[in-house]
Amino acid sequence: MSEVRSLGYVIISSGDLDAWETFACDLLGLQVAEKTPDRLRLRNDEKIYRLEVVRGEAEGVTVLGWEVQGKEALEDLVTRLETNGYEVTRDSTEAARERGVTEMVSFTDPEGMRVELFYGQMVDKNKFISPTGANFLTGDGGLGHVFHLVHQEEPIRHLYLDILGFKLSDYIDFGPIYGTFTHCNPRHHSYAFAPVPGVPSGIGHIMFEVDDIDIVGRAYDKVLKENAAPLAMSLGRHSNDQMLSFYVNSPSGFQIEYGTGAITIDDETWVPKRYDVPGFWGHERQMPV
Repeated sequence: MSEVRSLGYVIISSGDLDAWETFACDLLGLQVAEKTPDRLRLRNDEKIYRLEVVRGEAEGVTVLGWEVQGKEALEDLVTRLETNGYEVTRDSTEAARERGVTEMVSFTDPEGMRVELFYGQMVDKNKFISPTGANFLTGDGGLGHVFHLVHQEEPIRHLYLDILGFKLSDYIDFGPIYGTFTHCNPRHHSYAFAPVPGVPSGIGHIMFEVDDIDIVGRAYDKVLKENAAPLAMSLGRHSNDQMLSFYVNSPSGFQIEYGTGAITIDDETWVPKRYDVPGFWGHERQMPV
């Protein structure tokens, strides 16, 4: 069965591209790939971009771009989506070129999020140079992971696990609700979701992983000592992926997790677990979700 391979890119709507540039470059260490009055593209590896911030009235993530192996895998996934009642758009060659991919299709998930499936993401001829010296862990693991706050848990579970081919990593209890963590490559999770009553549906956070605890520590110092961004959760270590990280609020309101040291998954030996706490220590909430 064809499967999604990794998180390729995320598109964000925001009214303040300058704030995003400062936040992403000075704090996180992303590099500006392109900036116009209406669009900011940011890199964290050899790809031409991983985040795109588009000027708009709404604030938040509007598109998730998932990479597949190639044309055959894309066609297989289109067939499965359509068989399960999804209306799939075969986007034009011009639209794919604008995204920086070879071919793509799109559909809307049960929560109203636009999802794009693609193959052949463009590689930049210029070397990625982080303004903070950060080296991001991407490669087969994609740009990082996203955590989706949802209202319809079962349709999302069916879409990602049964149709798109994600595999269960584990569960975490968050009081009366629980989160489901899934993977599509060795990264512990690329997509996680949880039903959160009374909270608007949408991406709650995007995670970036670097390979150096000192890069995380220096970024944390900027948050604490220079007010580089509003701290959302303090430094801590997660129970399931064991990542050492902290959370800040982005200029668009959703959170960014910034960390290092997560474990990876070997599907031949991995057994899903359930945890009664999200973290072994730290991750004290500083402000409401």
